[in-house]
Amino acid sequence: MSDDRYTVISADCHAGADLLDYRPYLDKRHHDAFDAWAATYVNPYEDLLADTADRNWNSERRLAELERDGIVAEVVFPNTIPPFFPSGSLMAPAPTAAEFEMRWAGLRAHNRWLADFCAAAPGRRAGVFQILLGDVEEAVKEIRWAVAAGLRGGPMLPGTPPGSGLPELYSKAYDPIWAVCAELGVPVNHHAGSASPPLGDEPAARAVFMVETTWFSHRALWHLVFGGAFRRHPGLKLVLTEQGSGWIPGVLDMLDYYHGRMVTAATRASTAEAKFGAGLAAGMGAAPSRVWRDNCFVGASFMRPHEVPLRDRIGLDKIMWGSDYPHDEGTYPYSREGLRFAFAGVPRDEVAAMLGGNAARVYGFDLDFLDPIAAKAGPTVEELAKPLAEPPADATSPVFARGASVRVW
Repeated sequence: MSDDRYTVISADCHAGADLLDYRPYLDKRHHDAFDAWAATYVNPYEDLLADTADRNWNSERRLAELERDGIVAEVVFPNTIPPFFPSGSLMAPAPTAAEFEMRWAGLRAHNRWLADFCAAAPGRRAGVFQILLGDVEEAVKEIRWAVAAGLRGGPMLPGTPPGSGLPELYSKAYDPIWAVCAELGVPVNHHAGSASPPLGDEPAARAVFMVETTWFSHRALWHLVFGGAFRRHPGLKLVLTEQGSGWIPGVLDMLDYYHGRMVTAATRASTAEAKFGAGLAAGMGAAPSRVWRDNCFVGASFMRPHEVPLRDRIGLDKIMWGSDYPHDEGTYPYSREGLRFAFAGVPRDEVAAMLGGNAARVYGFDLDFLDPIAAKAGPTVEELAKPLAEPPADATSPVFARGASVRVW
């Protein structure tokens, strides 16, 4: 942060290659299969077919648009369709055994493209790379490769929704993944939309998805806590992104309650709860609220005004604002207005932490490098201190929605 401007790092942006541009990043043995797949693939996403689709891969356009929006660095989650996937990888179901090899090839192609994309803007992108959970040894190898290639965003953790056939996230089967991330100092990221089970094609399914998708994404938190992952790997960091933030205090209270009940039940063999607490007390480790303070962070995409007053309960050092560029629900091109709408009246040191300082610490950005860029492009302290009376008429981000309230999850 300079004397009068904020250094804004978006902890939630999305990018990916144009479909055919993934081909050079595939092993040559997969080129014929890729050509056949690409020739018949129909992209289901309108935004990836529009004139603005190149925001996902046009590095110069992206830097210019983000700077105009007041943002000088970004955490880059995936967006476009990797080779051999039926949809964007965030929403794709776990691969079958027959699909597994080709899906891995597609994710590796994305990760190698992403390394080049991040290298095109040194110091300004932290790439979140992709793994599959069906082969933990291969996942560990890919994590080591990605970090060595400069992708400091850490892996994106796929979900294990009901019916996936994968071990649940509380399973010790994933310990090698937690261990290598702790060793290399990169966070594990869990993004909304990546853990929901298939709901079918009826119109009501879309409404049900909107209600439930964040809950399925939150499950990673209590799975890893109750599974003892943080006890066994105290250096592990978990980031929950684009899942809101207002749910966190209430859910931590609830998790602390159950944690306490399980610990107590373990010492009372005659109670009905004893069978649930047996064997858990030692393995779980500290209470969930303590684990949150020590190990967890929230990618608070387009943080809304009703969430900001909860910042002390969430943890000021835990919140990382994100614009969700280039998605329609993101704040671009009105990020300055979105920040005014949410943060006007908040002390400047607190705003500075949530808009950039925390993300710099978690993802390894160099503020000494970014601050001079922000001194020209970042929003001013005076600007963000002014309340926004009316949102821009054509703004599409939920940050500007009237009447929003704290969600139960």
